[in-house]
Amino acid sequence: MAKVEATIVGIVSKILVSIGEEIQNGQEVLILESMKMLIPVESTKNGKVKAIHVKESDFVNEGEVLIELEEIS
Repeated sequence: MAKVEATIVGIVSKILVSIGEEIQNGQEVLILESMKMLIPVESTKNGKVKAIHVKESDFVNEGEVLIELEEIS
């Protein structure tokens, strides 16, 4: 199972995917806000969104798992 992790400390500004959605490597899956900047977080794998562990306005730490993917080819 693949995971999308926070790349920085920040607040979840917007979630761009939903459970069951198929996503591609490099696709933006959510936006984090840190120091008044909006930073997109991209998937590093192709897959289907299995779980979303955060909601908008949640505070996250670098390395925290945000989304779990079921890998597809």
